[in-house]
Amino acid sequence: MLMSVAAGPATAATTVTLDSGHVDVFGIAFEDNQFHLHVHDEGTNTEYEPSQVRLAVKPEARTEVPNDPTYAFLGAPGRPVWVLPQVEDPQLLWPGIATEEVEPGVFVNDSLTLKVECVSGPADFSIFTTDPVGAPSVLVDSGNGLPDPVAVTAASHLHANWAFEAAGDYTITVRASGTLAATGRKVTSALATYKFKVIA
Repeated sequence: MLMSVAAGPATAATTVTLDSGHVDVFGIAFEDNQFHLHVHDEGTNTEYEPSQVRLAVKPEARTEVPNDPTYAFLGAPGRPVWVLPQVEDPQLLWPGIATEEVEPGVFVNDSLTLKVECVSGPADFSIFTTDPVGAPSVLVDSGNGLPDPVAVTAASHLHANWAFEAAGDYTITVRASGTLAATGRKVTSALATYKFKVIA
């Protein structure tokens, strides 16, 4: 990590850059009948507001788009792409989508939606999973239009590949929603914007 802080609540003045280790980038909690989106650094057990964190994608994340038509969503074969992988690499940030702070039974079928509303940056951004033989399943692709919804389950955890198609600064804006089991009322979070720096 480029900067370390003690475990515990982050203050409003805190600005921290995270560039390695297990970090739940899209952390989703539901407290006092409302969603709270945050960043949870698992290494220090520290929670941050999205505005307090810059998430760095190091040069070691750079790879090339495979010569495989199923990866066309990343661009032309051989072009550079920076990927934070689904399987942990100790050198890189290992981003997760976490709902452990949402109690089972609160939402209908424990079903939640994390919607990627907007991506701003020098190129496209995507989130995709890969199966045991390497075939991709795309969850989010800013290159073919947003918003893109990601289905998640209460009290769960998801890791995937996060891909950035050029170096530079990105912002990714998301919101969470779900339907309360007790009342049938749909609850939607405020927008939360996350900042990434992809380093060439």
